[in-house]
Amino acid sequence: MLQLKYYSYELAFEYPFTIFKGTKTHQPTLITSLGLGDITGYGEAPAISYYNITVPEMIASLEAKRGLIERYALTDPQRFWHFLHHLIPGQHFLTAALDIAAWDLFAKLRRQPLYQLLGIKWDKAPITDYTIGLDSIDSMVAKMEAHPWPIYKIKAGRVNDIDIIRELRKHTNVPFRIDANEGWTFDEAKALLPELQKLNVTMVEQPLPKEQYEEMKELKQVSPLPLFADESCRTEDEVKKCADGFHGINIKLTKCGGITPAMRMIKEARVLDMKVMMGSMNESSIGTAAVANMIPLLDEVDADGPLLLKEDVAEGLTYQNGIIKLSGGNGLGVKFTGKK
Repeated sequence: MLQLKYYSYELAFEYPFTIFKGTKTHQPTLITSLGLGDITGYGEAPAISYYNITVPEMIASLEAKRGLIERYALTDPQRFWHFLHHLIPGQHFLTAALDIAAWDLFAKLRRQPLYQLLGIKWDKAPITDYTIGLDSIDSMVAKMEAHPWPIYKIKAGRVNDIDIIRELRKHTNVPFRIDANEGWTFDEAKALLPELQKLNVTMVEQPLPKEQYEEMKELKQVSPLPLFADESCRTEDEVKKCADGFHGINIKLTKCGGITPAMRMIKEARVLDMKVMMGSMNESSIGTAAVANMIPLLDEVDADGPLLLKEDVAEGLTYQNGIIKLSGGNGLGVKFTGKK
């Protein structure tokens, strides 16, 4: 019988974190654990206000379904995901936390690192970026100087975006990725993209509001830069819908429902000749480790949650010049260190 536990945290950011949708100083997150005997797997679901996800609501759902979850015979994490998909329909964040915990537990029971259990060959590891949130130009420059990195992700969505990028470019030659978080109009994006290319911007995430699929098709035809879907590609049923308007997709484990659907999304994107990125929702090292185990399958990585947070609830992930290194341990490869 599975032993279900959970822990809630308010993890402080090093700097107030601002995107087009708002500012926060702490990241609420829910850590879930599934145990069999003396072996425990861990998962994570950060709460995101603009998706109307809260930790108390996820805990209420867990308690309501505790008996059914604990009585489940975990013989295959993929089957467990399908069980959860029907048990708590539409609750992708909570499903992700339980799915990650199940994969961590299952890999530990098999005495394997997760990536080996998933059949992933560790033959390449694209680097992760470091995210610079919206702020004054001086503060954004100060963040870059405090965190030298081989590639930065710059949050955008303001009327003076191009002026900001030009100023930041004066302080570093490394590539920039731009994430507009749906913050531009079609005309703004069309005018900005050629100018951003001149400033060594290598890709742009979600330039237009998520529902503007037709406008994205037109923008893709004229864009000199790769365009990646984020808000437009939350779940696996939206991958195909994005193929005509984006060059790639940014998969978020919490939004799609965990490792199980993410693996299917990667496969479908490859069939559609799309690039694949996996992104951060400001997870601690637990949620980030789930992404890290899948890095060899990706073209781009945005897994800097632990770098942005002032506190963590696990150890085992390390960063070296943009490369995420796993501990070599079984499962996710991290050890839960939070208060139990």
